[in-house]
Amino acid sequence: MTDFPKKLKELRLSKNISQKKIAETLKIADRQYRRYENGEVDAPLTFALNIADYFNVSLDYLVGRSDDPTRH
Repeated sequence: MTDFPKKLKELRLSKNISQKKIAETLKIADRQYRRYENGEVDAPLTFALNIADYFNVSLDYLVGRSDDPTRH
């Protein structure tokens, strides 16, 4: 998931949302969220699904398999 951290940060910044706010909303520690966004650890599938729902984008977009963020 090499594109995942990059997409995660791009989406967050495009919505002007803090890392802390997303972490609170998803009920995870903000330190853990930072690790996902910085690519320090691989995010579990459950997190990827939750973040795709949060931003209303497809998983393929999040992991760089598509340039189309639209969910089908």
